[in-house]
Amino acid sequence: MCLFVGDNRRVSLVDRAAGGPISWGVCEVPGWGTQLSVDRVLGEMRDVGLRATELGAAGWLPDDPAKVREIVGRYGLQVVAAFVPLVLHDPAQRAATLKYAEETADLLSNVGATTFVTAVVSNDWKHFALSAEQWKHVFSGLEAVDGIVGARGLQQAVHPHVDTLVERNDEVELVVQNTAVRFCLDTGHLAIGGTDPLEFAEAHASRVGHVHLKDVRLDVAARLRSGDLSLMQAVQAGVFTPLGQGDVALEGVVVALENSGYEGWYVLEQDVALSGEPQAGGGPVIGVRASVDYLRALASKLAPSDRVTN
Repeated sequence: MCLFVGDNRRVSLVDRAAGGPISWGVCEVPGWGTQLSVDRVLGEMRDVGLRATELGAAGWLPDDPAKVREIVGRYGLQVVAAFVPLVLHDPAQRAATLKYAEETADLLSNVGATTFVTAVVSNDWKHFALSAEQWKHVFSGLEAVDGIVGARGLQQAVHPHVDTLVERNDEVELVVQNTAVRFCLDTGHLAIGGTDPLEFAEAHASRVGHVHLKDVRLDVAARLRSGDLSLMQAVQAGVFTPLGQGDVALEGVVVALENSGYEGWYVLEQDVALSGEPQAGGGPVIGVRASVDYLRALASKLAPSDRVTN
């Protein structure tokens, strides 16, 4: 599949595929497991044909924008976004939260990224039901972050995510109905939280600013949703699979987004937690390569008529 952009160049679906460092086990959660080196991860991203990366967990890449650009450029990549956890429900933390948002937005802007992916979290990364008053603080906080990132030429995309305060379908709908923010459509985390990713893509395509493509085993996801498994335990049990090997209607999501005019990135994410350093050529890159192959096959399968053009 190809699409036309403003200067009439053709930009293929595969050329908008980016890598999520979490697919290599790079995660900010303490005790998540072995954290692979920047050089190994970015080198393997390049080798499987990805064009870009997200910033990864805080501290994985340097805080100096020039160093970040040099490192990712060494592998022919660019930084397109970052996952940014923010505490927005508590007014006592508002000033510190917005300061952190400003600092992160400055970094993203200076490395050439386009998207600030907000995760609405509690201090201990535990999900709980917010009061009406706390939701008001979340909504106003998201509006404030929109202003911060917009002033720096970025776009905010709110990420519904397991163990955050915007996890379940009713919470997603509250953000849809009470804000004008865009979303990071994560096919895996939406499905786990009880939102059908395809229905979301069809109903709210104009609100999608960024995409994380995940495939999910729904039998394991049900155990995670019920509390039988923690997120890390579910990851270790294989809740996330290479694209096309799980239960999510990925093709339908991509078609719906392309038909809507979506021109952004598709970040391939299959979260893993490593217990050690894999041998060269082994480990997470095997699953990522399978996901890239799936996306290439999907791009070849979809006819140009699957996208509405003027």
